[in-house]
Amino acid sequence: MNRDPIQRDHAAPSLTRPLAEFIESTHWADIPAVVRHEAKRALVNYFAVSLAGCGDPDVLKAIHLFEGFRSGQQAHLIGRPERTDILNAASLNAMSANVYDFDDTHIPTIIHPTAPVAAALFALAETMALTGEQLLLAFVLGVEVECRLGMAISPGHYQRGWHITSTCGVFGAAVGAGKVLGLDAQQLVWAMGNASAQSSGLVETLGSMSKSIGVGNSARNGLLSALLANADFSGPERPLEGERGFLNVMGDRPDFREVSEGLGGRWALLANTYKPYPCGVVLNPVIEACLALSRERSWSMDEVVRVELTGHPLLREEPTVLTLVQDGNRKSVRNTLLRWP
Repeated sequence: MNRDPIQRDHAAPSLTRPLAEFIESTHWADIPAVVRHEAKRALVNYFAVSLAGCGDPDVLKAIHLFEGFRSGQQAHLIGRPERTDILNAASLNAMSANVYDFDDTHIPTIIHPTAPVAAALFALAETMALTGEQLLLAFVLGVEVECRLGMAISPGHYQRGWHITSTCGVFGAAVGAGKVLGLDAQQLVWAMGNASAQSSGLVETLGSMSKSIGVGNSARNGLLSALLANADFSGPERPLEGERGFLNVMGDRPDFREVSEGLGGRWALLANTYKPYPCGVVLNPVIEACLALSRERSWSMDEVVRVELTGHPLLREEPTVLTLVQDGNRKSVRNTLLRWP
């Protein structure tokens, strides 16, 4: 008998519904003080990196192009005078936050968690009255969902070539926006189902502006997913754990426990971190090592026989790496764009 290659050998536990119920029932009082503080830090970082990226020439190209498709002017672009509709604002602000790869990183998954969720939330907030606590709560929950999904399919998801910030970020944006809109559990299920239909992004795009399309779309399409669910636009009942749902299709051997265990007790934001340099997080220690060697230099280049670099395996998957170049009998380090086999 021919077996469907997607068929799994075991039934997945119920995940989408319990997760939706958790999102609906969680209040600001349930968020520990340390997580609240980290949410504020993440948003400060978000605006800083967005201000840095909002004048990038390629972001400007997107801004000018999007002007021809805007449906209103309800929302601001961070650091810029232009206004646009909330879907375009979510996309463009997420692009600005991520364009220099300077935004925060959830260490276990290397998801950049804030850009997709914050861009969607602040765009939506320009159309309705919200308290700071409401926005922060939605942000915390959005980050929680995207990172838990990322944990369930890591590391195979990224290694197969999926850009995890884009593929998981759309769920975080959908859940965060859904919380702000006051969606009930059923509507939150639909929002995640709508997001599952729009989960995309490839590692092959890293090093090009196409990467920003994926990150921008995760914010835009997540917001759209919640807005559709708010209009009772229905989706599948098991978009996460279904036989052909997100986790089974996008993960080699998904760990369903990462989605459900410790909800309300273990928070993704506490594994978030902020970059000192605008590049992939696995390159930061390499830069620190080079700076330390420079500061403590007691040797000459003529003495260098060999340089060894021990680092995270993801260094091989970053498009910009440090490499040793031989020049006669001397050696130097430069940045170059490489494609590793």
